[in-house]
Amino acid sequence: MDARDLRERTLDFGLRIVRLCQHLGHHNVAAVLGKQLLRCGTSVGANYRAASLAKSPADFVSKIKICEEEADEAIYWLELLIRAGEEEAARVTPLQQEAAELRNIMSASAITARKNTK
Repeated sequence: MDARDLRERTLDFGLRIVRLCQHLGHHNVAAVLGKQLLRCGTSVGANYRAASLAKSPADFVSKIKICEEEADEAIYWLELLIRAGEEEAARVTPLQQEAAELRNIMSASAITARKNTK
């Protein structure tokens, strides 16, 4: 997967998160969980774009690690939505899988970048 494909994939992930959050109820629990998910889920793509403009290899690693952390956090909030009964697992599981794949890609990118700077 090249950087352009990953840029589109992270954008698509963010859009899917937006759509899920729009679908959530408006009561207190759903609103709070949705807001947290919206922040980290859309942050993956934004931070990936920032990483692609990194000023140095160290800056790239730092920014790509943020992407990894945000994808992992999205997995947490998605799981919490299911366990709290705010969303059905069937609707959320594909997003969890995509977040896990993105997290793993970002982690591998950071490892590769570190190796290439030595």
